[in-house]
Amino acid sequence: MNPEDDSLRALDQAWQEIDSLPAEQAARQEAVIPVIEEQLHIEKKVSKAGTVRISKQVTEHEQTVTIPLLEEEIQVERVAVNQFVDSPPPALRYEGDTMIIPIIREVAVLEKRLMLVEELHIVKRQNQKQETRQVTLRKEEVAVERSNAKASDPDKE
Repeated sequence: MNPEDDSLRALDQAWQEIDSLPAEQAARQEAVIPVIEEQLHIEKKVSKAGTVRISKQVTEHEQTVTIPLLEEEIQVERVAVNQFVDSPPPALRYEGDTMIIPIIREVAVLEKRLMLVEELHIVKRQNQKQETRQVTLRKEEVAVERSNAKASDPDKE
Protein backbone atom coordinates (compact mmCIF):
# COMPACT_ATOMS: atom_id res chain seq x y z
CA MET A 1 0.00 0.00 0.00
CA ASN A 2 1.06 3.51 -0.76
CA PRO A 3 1.58 5.79 2.32
CA GLU A 4 -0.18 8.64 0.52
CA ASP A 5 -3.34 6.52 0.17
CA ASP A 6 -3.23 5.78 3.94
CA SER A 7 -2.94 9.50 4.64
CA LEU A 8 -5.89 10.35 2.43
CA ARG A 9 -8.01 7.61 3.96
CA ALA A 10 -7.26 8.86 7.50
CA LEU A 11 -8.14 12.41 6.47
CA ASP A 12 -11.45 11.28 4.91
CA GLN A 13 -12.32 9.33 8.07
CA ALA A 14 -11.58 12.36 10.29
CA TRP A 15 -13.89 14.57 8.18
CA GLN A 16 -16.64 12.00 8.26
CA GLU A 17 -16.45 11.87 12.07
CA ILE A 18 -16.62 15.66 12.26
CA ASP A 19 -19.61 15.73 9.85
CA SER A 20 -21.50 13.18 11.96
CA LEU A 21 -21.23 15.33 15.14
CA PRO A 22 -23.84 17.98 15.97
CA ALA A 23 -22.95 21.43 14.56
CA GLU A 24 -22.04 22.87 17.95
CA GLN A 25 -19.69 20.01 18.76
CA ALA A 26 -18.33 19.92 15.22
CA ALA A 27 -17.19 23.55 15.50
CA ARG A 28 -15.14 22.66 18.60
CA GLN A 29 -13.82 19.34 17.26
CA GLU A 30 -10.20 19.26 16.13
CA ALA A 31 -9.14 17.16 13.19
CA VAL A 32 -5.81 15.30 13.34
CA ILE A 33 -4.07 15.13 9.97
CA PRO A 34 -1.07 12.79 9.80
CA VAL A 35 1.99 14.16 7.90
CA ILE A 36 4.11 11.45 6.34
CA GLU A 37 7.66 11.71 5.04
CA GLU A 38 9.41 9.01 3.02
CA GLN A 39 13.07 8.23 3.73
CA LEU A 40 15.49 6.35 1.53
CA HIS A 41 17.74 3.59 2.81
CA ILE A 42 20.44 2.30 0.41
CA GLU A 43 22.58 -0.82 0.84
CA LYS A 44 25.44 -2.00 -1.33
CA LYS A 45 26.75 -5.54 -1.61
CA VAL A 46 30.12 -6.57 -3.04
CA SER A 47 30.00 -9.47 -5.43
CA LYS A 48 32.75 -11.29 -7.32
CA ALA A 49 32.63 -10.42 -11.03
CA GLY A 50 35.42 -12.74 -12.16
CA THR A 51 39.16 -13.43 -11.97
CA VAL A 52 42.14 -12.42 -14.06
CA ARG A 53 45.27 -14.48 -14.64
CA ILE A 54 48.27 -12.85 -16.29
CA SER A 55 51.18 -14.83 -17.67
CA LYS A 56 54.37 -13.75 -19.42
CA GLN A 57 56.39 -15.73 -21.89
CA VAL A 58 59.88 -14.84 -23.17
CA THR A 59 60.68 -15.87 -26.71
CA GLU A 60 64.11 -15.81 -28.35
CA HIS A 61 65.06 -15.58 -31.99
CA GLU A 62 68.35 -15.37 -33.82
CA GLN A 63 69.10 -12.26 -35.86
CA THR A 64 72.12 -11.38 -37.98
CA VAL A 65 73.47 -7.88 -37.42
CA THR A 66 76.25 -5.93 -39.14
CA ILE A 67 78.45 -3.94 -36.78
CA PRO A 68 80.88 -1.25 -38.06
CA LEU A 69 84.26 -1.64 -36.32
CA LEU A 70 87.07 0.96 -36.43
CA GLU A 71 90.67 -0.15 -36.47
CA GLU A 72 93.83 1.98 -36.72
CA GLU A 73 96.93 0.99 -38.58
CA ILE A 74 100.32 2.72 -38.31
CA GLN A 75 102.89 2.66 -41.10
CA VAL A 76 106.47 3.59 -40.19
CA GLU A 77 108.83 4.57 -43.01
CA ARG A 78 112.51 5.27 -42.31
CA VAL A 79 113.91 8.08 -44.50
CA ALA A 80 117.71 8.49 -44.48
CA VAL A 81 118.83 12.18 -44.24
CA ASN A 82 122.49 12.07 -43.09
CA GLN A 83 122.96 15.84 -42.63
CA PHE A 84 124.95 17.61 -39.96
CA VAL A 85 123.00 20.05 -37.81
CA ASP A 86 124.45 22.88 -35.72
CA SER A 87 121.42 23.55 -33.54
CA PRO A 88 119.58 21.39 -31.00
CA PRO A 89 117.58 18.51 -32.49
CA PRO A 90 114.70 19.64 -34.75
CA ALA A 91 111.28 19.42 -33.16
CA LEU A 92 108.56 16.96 -34.01
CA ARG A 93 106.51 18.20 -37.00
CA TYR A 94 103.56 17.27 -39.21
CA GLU A 95 103.24 17.29 -42.97
CA GLY A 96 99.57 16.59 -43.74
CA ASP A 97 98.61 13.29 -42.04
CA THR A 98 102.28 12.37 -41.57
CA MET A 99 104.07 12.90 -38.24
CA ILE A 100 107.84 13.37 -38.66
CA ILE A 101 110.14 12.55 -35.72
CA PRO A 102 113.82 13.53 -36.21
CA ILE A 103 116.43 10.97 -35.06
CA ILE A 104 119.91 12.26 -34.26
CA ARG A 105 123.23 10.74 -33.26
CA GLU A 106 126.62 12.01 -32.41
CA VAL A 107 129.46 11.14 -34.74
CA ALA A 108 133.18 11.49 -34.11
CA VAL A 109 134.88 14.08 -36.30
CA LEU A 110 137.61 16.58 -35.64
CA GLU A 111 134.87 18.49 -34.04
CA LYS A 112 131.77 17.18 -32.46
CA ARG A 113 128.57 18.04 -34.40
CA LEU A 114 125.03 16.80 -34.51
CA MET A 115 124.07 14.88 -37.60
CA LEU A 116 120.48 14.24 -38.63
CA VAL A 117 120.64 10.61 -39.51
CA GLU A 118 117.08 9.86 -40.38
CA GLU A 119 113.46 10.88 -39.88
CA LEU A 120 110.60 8.64 -39.05
CA HIS A 121 107.57 9.37 -41.23
CA ILE A 122 104.52 7.95 -39.49
CA VAL A 123 101.12 7.80 -41.19
CA LYS A 124 98.04 6.83 -39.24
CA ARG A 125 95.11 5.50 -41.22
CA GLN A 126 91.67 4.45 -40.06
CA ASN A 127 90.05 1.50 -41.76
CA GLN A 128 86.42 0.67 -41.27
CA LYS A 129 85.21 -2.84 -41.91
CA GLN A 130 81.87 -4.59 -41.56
CA GLU A 131 81.68 -7.58 -39.28
CA THR A 132 78.72 -9.96 -39.13
CA ARG A 133 77.76 -11.51 -35.80
CA GLN A 134 74.94 -13.74 -34.59
CA VAL A 135 73.09 -12.24 -31.59
CA THR A 136 70.13 -13.47 -29.51
CA LEU A 137 67.28 -11.00 -28.95
CA ARG A 138 64.56 -11.56 -26.33
CA LYS A 139 60.94 -10.48 -26.52
CA GLU A 140 58.30 -10.72 -23.79
CA GLU A 141 54.69 -11.48 -24.56
CA VAL A 142 51.92 -11.04 -21.97
CA ALA A 143 48.67 -13.00 -21.97
CA VAL A 144 45.64 -11.91 -19.91
CA GLU A 145 43.01 -14.53 -19.19
CA ARG A 146 39.68 -13.49 -17.62
CA SER A 147 37.31 -15.84 -15.85
CA ASN A 148 33.89 -14.17 -15.33
CA ALA A 149 31.86 -15.46 -12.39
CA LYS A 150 28.06 -15.11 -12.44
CA ALA A 151 27.45 -11.76 -10.77
CA SER A 152 24.64 -12.04 -8.25
CA ASP A 153 21.91 -9.40 -8.41
CA PRO A 154 21.89 -7.54 -5.05
CA ASP A 155 18.14 -6.73 -5.46
CA LYS A 156 17.22 -10.44 -5.48
CA GLU A 157 19.09 -11.35 -2.30
